[in-house]
Amino acid sequence: MIVCKFGGTSVANAEQIRKVANIVKSNPERRIVAVSAPGKRFSDDIKVTDLLIDLANAALKNGDVEGKLQKVVNRYKEIIDDLEIDQTICDIIAQDLQERVNFDKANVDLFVDNLKASGEDNNAKLIAAYFNSIGLKAKYVSPKEGLVVNDFPERTFALPEAYENLSKLRDCEEIVVFPGFFGYTKDGTLRTFDRGGSDITGSILAAAVKAVLYENFTDVDCVFSANPKVVNDPVGIKEITYREMRELSYSGFSVFHDEALMPVYKLGIPVTIKNTNNPSAPGTKILPTRTLNSRPVTGISADSGFSTLYVSKYLMNREIGFGRKLLQIIEEEHISYEHTPSGLDDISVIIRSHQLTPEAEERITKRIKEELQADDVYFRHGFSMIVIVGEGMRNNTGLAARAASAISSTGANIEMINQGPSEVSLVFGVLSDKENQILRALYEEFFSPISVY
Repeated sequence: MIVCKFGGTSVANAEQIRKVANIVKSNPERRIVAVSAPGKRFSDDIKVTDLLIDLANAALKNGDVEGKLQKVVNRYKEIIDDLEIDQTICDIIAQDLQERVNFDKANVDLFVDNLKASGEDNNAKLIAAYFNSIGLKAKYVSPKEGLVVNDFPERTFALPEAYENLSKLRDCEEIVVFPGFFGYTKDGTLRTFDRGGSDITGSILAAAVKAVLYENFTDVDCVFSANPKVVNDPVGIKEITYREMRELSYSGFSVFHDEALMPVYKLGIPVTIKNTNNPSAPGTKILPTRTLNSRPVTGISADSGFSTLYVSKYLMNREIGFGRKLLQIIEEEHISYEHTPSGLDDISVIIRSHQLTPEAEERITKRIKEELQADDVYFRHGFSMIVIVGEGMRNNTGLAARAASAISSTGANIEMINQGPSEVSLVFGVLSDKENQILRALYEEFFSPISVY
């Protein structure tokens, strides 16, 4: 059994959905299909999810609800008309949206989640209807039928019983069409996963049914060694390990959500990234292990939006529990951290900036000074994390020096260096205004034809 997930651009209009149907028909082992909400049809288009967020904001502020609701319905109606399927599905979608607009607004986050999730939910109903109309026996299955998630306000994740519940989908005679992006708590509250949540849903389904393969269909032929919007014609990656992909997707590779690997990683289920518009292309395989080649670096990625909390205290290294107490203060503000590079008398905590507010920064700074008697405490903003990843890095010397030299050639200052104990990644913290220059310089250093290994 193969589980396949189709992203937003793959289901953006009727033409794309026909491609999806042809892909599913071409291999009878493709039995479970996870789908996203309709994405952009062209570069300046608006995704259905963004239309739904706009609708949610209008409902919360007593704005033009009817007009914005109709915009969403019209997007689906256009697809339904072009696919020439029964108009009943359009009425079902319009009624569903109206019910969601009238949902309890006491908890704003849950109200917005409920409306956003309708994008995937209604698209799954539509796609299942189309499959049946062309003789491809299919069944829409709601996440209510087994994808159990944890309670609000923690970050959403599937509970262990979700895998047991969803394992029953193996026995379904029809092709299962399952909406991505959300699940339900035990009390029936809808909750969405983080960005790229449909990838997570597909991975959960693959693990639940113990699929032989999880195919993630998107709009590129493969995963590239660097962002093709920044680096001209980067090398494509044929094979990559879970660890390598996790490191790259965490730090800016938008082609695959970093959390989506965990369910399949635990069971060793291989993943293939493929192109809906060119399904014959081999794509990129994500595997537990791979054969190493002569190139130690597999990929280079960059992500902005980081802040640094800098703490200095003389003889910090002699003080038992200092690091734990520092991180506890951050935890009590419900903030997660990314890296903690340190020296003898100082430590930096790297945090994603969107978690911070001026008030939270003031509270954290005050507590560290008062409770930990730190000599100096301050926040700095506007950082990017540049990550070099490769299983072969462990067996190469001088790689950090080469990277530092390439970064130096751009005139940028390295604010932070961190290498994980697995030695498959090397992280450099730099100011965001140099991010693209650094990415190009590093790519030239490690991927140009004249590079020596």
